Amino acid sequence: MRRVCVFAGSRDAGAPYQDTAKAVGASIARRGWGVVYGGASVGSMGALADAALAAGGEVQGVIPRSMVDREIAHTGLTRLWVVESMHERKAKMHDLADAFLALPGGCGTLDETFEAITWMQLGLHRKPIGFLDTAGFWQPIALWFERAVTDGFVLDAHARQLCFDADVGSMLDRLGESP
Repeated sequence: MRRVCVFAGSRDAGAPYQDTAKAVGASIARRGWGVVYGGASVGSMGALADAALAAGGEVQGVIPRSMVDREIAHTGLTRLWVVESMHERKAKMHDLADAFLALPGGCGTLDETFEAITWMQLGLHRKPIGFLDTAGFWQPIALWFERAVTDGFVLDAHARQLCFDADVGSMLDRLGESP
Protein backbone atom coordinates (compact mmCIF):
# COMPACT_ATOMS: atom_id res chain seq x y z
CA MET A 1 0.00 0.00 0.00
CA ARG A 2 1.38 3.36 -1.03
CA ARG A 3 -1.62 5.68 -1.18
CA VAL A 4 -5.27 5.67 -0.17
CA CYS A 5 -7.73 7.79 -2.10
CA VAL A 6 -10.14 9.24 0.45
CA PHE A 7 -13.46 10.58 -0.79
CA ALA A 8 -14.80 13.21 1.61
CA GLY A 9 -17.03 16.26 1.67
CA SER A 10 -16.08 19.90 1.18
CA ARG A 11 -18.57 20.98 3.86
CA ASP A 12 -17.97 21.04 7.59
CA ALA A 13 -20.72 18.81 8.98
CA GLY A 14 -19.26 19.10 12.49
CA ALA A 15 -18.36 16.38 14.95
CA PRO A 16 -18.12 13.42 14.69
CA TYR A 17 -17.41 13.75 10.96
CA GLN A 18 -14.57 16.28 11.23
CA ASP A 19 -13.00 14.21 14.02
CA THR A 20 -13.18 11.12 11.82
CA ALA A 21 -11.56 12.92 8.89
CA LYS A 22 -8.71 14.05 11.16
CA ALA A 23 -8.27 10.54 12.58
CA VAL A 24 -8.16 9.04 9.09
CA GLY A 25 -5.57 11.53 7.84
CA ALA A 26 -3.31 11.07 10.85
CA SER A 27 -3.70 7.27 10.84
CA ILE A 28 -2.85 6.95 7.15
CA ALA A 29 0.26 9.10 7.65
CA ARG A 30 1.38 7.11 10.71
CA ARG A 31 1.24 3.94 8.60
CA GLY A 32 3.60 5.55 6.10
CA TRP A 33 0.95 5.67 3.40
CA GLY A 34 0.03 8.74 1.37
CA VAL A 35 -3.36 10.39 0.99
CA VAL A 36 -4.99 11.21 -2.34
CA TYR A 37 -8.12 13.34 -2.12
CA GLY A 38 -10.12 16.12 -3.78
CA GLY A 39 -7.66 18.94 -3.06
CA ALA A 40 -9.85 21.31 -0.97
CA SER A 41 -8.80 23.12 2.21
CA VAL A 42 -12.33 23.17 3.63
CA GLY A 43 -14.76 20.68 5.18
CA SER A 44 -13.85 17.08 5.84
CA MET A 45 -11.41 17.25 2.93
CA GLY A 46 -9.41 20.02 4.57
CA ALA A 47 -9.49 18.34 8.00
CA LEU A 48 -8.23 15.09 6.45
CA ALA A 49 -5.37 16.79 4.59
CA ASP A 50 -4.29 18.98 7.51
CA ALA A 51 -4.17 16.01 9.90
CA ALA A 52 -2.17 13.88 7.47
CA LEU A 53 0.29 16.73 6.85
CA ALA A 54 0.63 17.43 10.59
CA ALA A 55 1.50 13.74 11.10
CA GLY A 56 4.24 14.02 8.47
CA GLY A 57 2.35 12.33 5.65
CA GLU A 58 2.34 12.81 1.91
CA VAL A 59 -0.89 14.39 0.64
CA GLN A 60 -1.79 14.75 -3.02
CA GLY A 61 -4.89 16.69 -3.98
CA VAL A 62 -6.67 16.64 -7.33
CA ILE A 63 -9.04 19.51 -8.11
CA PRO A 64 -10.69 20.80 -11.29
CA ARG A 65 -9.64 24.29 -12.32
CA SER A 66 -13.27 25.46 -12.11
CA MET A 67 -13.37 24.47 -8.42
CA VAL A 68 -10.07 25.93 -7.26
CA ASP A 69 -11.79 29.01 -5.83
CA ARG A 70 -15.13 27.39 -4.90
CA GLU A 71 -13.61 24.54 -2.88
CA ILE A 72 -10.69 26.72 -1.85
CA ALA A 73 -7.78 24.64 -3.11
CA HIS A 74 -5.34 23.58 -0.41
CA THR A 75 -2.01 25.30 -1.09
CA GLY A 76 0.06 23.44 1.51
CA LEU A 77 -0.06 19.95 0.01
CA THR A 78 2.79 17.73 -1.06
CA ARG A 79 1.34 18.01 -4.57
CA LEU A 80 -1.78 19.70 -5.94
CA TRP A 81 -2.92 18.51 -9.33
CA VAL A 82 -5.15 21.05 -11.11
CA VAL A 83 -7.11 19.28 -13.85
CA GLU A 84 -9.68 20.42 -16.40
CA SER A 85 -12.77 18.38 -15.44
CA MET A 86 -14.42 16.18 -12.82
CA HIS A 87 -13.85 13.19 -15.11
CA GLU A 88 -10.14 13.96 -15.23
CA ARG A 89 -10.14 14.44 -11.42
CA LYS A 90 -11.61 11.00 -10.79
CA ALA A 91 -9.30 9.31 -13.31
CA LYS A 92 -6.23 10.95 -11.77
CA MET A 93 -7.25 9.99 -8.23
CA HIS A 94 -7.81 6.39 -9.42
CA ASP A 95 -4.37 6.32 -11.06
CA LEU A 96 -2.61 7.62 -7.92
CA ALA A 97 -4.33 5.32 -5.41
CA ASP A 98 -3.95 1.71 -4.28
CA ALA A 99 -7.25 1.71 -2.31
CA PHE A 100 -10.37 3.83 -1.89
CA LEU A 101 -12.05 4.97 1.32
CA ALA A 102 -15.35 6.84 1.50
CA LEU A 103 -15.90 9.07 4.50
CA PRO A 104 -19.39 10.41 5.15
CA GLY A 105 -20.13 13.09 2.58
CA GLY A 106 -22.57 14.38 0.02
CA CYS A 107 -23.41 13.65 -3.60
CA GLY A 108 -19.85 14.16 -4.85
CA THR A 109 -18.52 11.65 -2.34
CA LEU A 110 -21.16 9.15 -3.39
CA ASP A 111 -20.46 9.76 -7.09
CA GLU A 112 -16.71 9.24 -6.70
CA THR A 113 -17.15 6.13 -4.57
CA PHE A 114 -19.70 4.52 -6.87
CA GLU A 115 -17.49 5.17 -9.88
CA ALA A 116 -14.68 3.28 -8.11
CA ILE A 117 -17.14 0.44 -7.39
CA THR A 118 -18.37 0.39 -10.99
CA TRP A 119 -14.81 0.24 -12.31
CA MET A 120 -14.12 -2.65 -9.89
CA GLN A 121 -17.22 -4.51 -11.16
CA LEU A 122 -16.08 -4.00 -14.75
CA GLY A 123 -12.66 -5.43 -13.93
CA LEU A 124 -10.83 -2.15 -14.53
CA HIS A 125 -9.11 -2.41 -11.13
CA ARG A 126 -8.78 -4.76 -8.16
CA LYS A 127 -8.21 -2.09 -5.51
CA PRO A 128 -10.00 -2.40 -2.15
CA ILE A 129 -12.92 -0.08 -1.41
CA GLY A 130 -14.16 0.82 2.04
CA PHE A 131 -16.94 2.87 3.62
CA LEU A 132 -15.99 4.34 6.99
CA ASP A 133 -19.34 4.07 8.76
CA THR A 134 -19.12 6.96 11.22
CA ALA A 135 -22.32 7.26 13.27
CA GLY A 136 -24.01 4.66 11.02
CA PHE A 137 -23.84 7.06 8.08
CA TRP A 138 -23.34 4.35 5.44
CA GLN A 139 -25.88 1.85 6.80
CA PRO A 140 -28.52 2.77 4.18
CA ILE A 141 -25.93 2.05 1.46
CA ALA A 142 -25.00 -1.29 3.08
CA LEU A 143 -28.70 -2.19 3.10
CA TRP A 144 -29.04 -1.09 -0.51
CA PHE A 145 -26.21 -3.44 -1.51
CA GLU A 146 -27.93 -6.31 0.33
CA ARG A 147 -31.16 -5.57 -1.55
CA ALA A 148 -29.36 -5.16 -4.89
CA VAL A 149 -27.72 -8.57 -4.41
CA THR A 150 -31.02 -10.20 -3.34
CA ASP A 151 -32.85 -8.75 -6.33
CA GLY A 152 -30.07 -9.72 -8.76
CA PHE A 153 -28.71 -6.28 -9.71
CA VAL A 154 -25.30 -6.71 -8.06
CA LEU A 155 -23.24 -9.88 -7.87
CA ASP A 156 -22.68 -11.14 -4.33
CA ALA A 157 -18.97 -11.51 -5.14
CA HIS A 158 -18.77 -7.79 -5.94
CA ALA A 159 -20.70 -6.71 -2.84
CA ARG A 160 -18.43 -8.85 -0.63
CA GLN A 161 -15.41 -6.94 -1.92
CA LEU A 162 -16.65 -3.77 -0.19
CA CYS A 163 -15.69 -3.07 3.43
CA PHE A 164 -18.03 -1.34 5.88
CA ASP A 165 -16.49 -0.52 9.26
CA ALA A 166 -16.87 2.23 11.86
CA ASP A 167 -13.36 1.88 13.32
CA VAL A 168 -10.56 3.79 11.56
CA GLY A 169 -7.78 1.37 12.51
CA SER A 170 -9.78 -1.72 11.61
CA MET A 171 -10.81 -0.21 8.28
CA LEU A 172 -7.23 0.70 7.35
CA ASP A 173 -6.09 -2.80 8.36
CA ARG A 174 -8.72 -4.29 6.05
CA LEU A 175 -7.73 -2.03 3.14
CA GLY A 176 -4.05 -2.84 3.69
CA GLU A 177 -4.67 -6.59 3.74
CA SER A 178 -6.68 -6.68 0.53
CA PRO A 179 -4.98 -8.03 -2.61
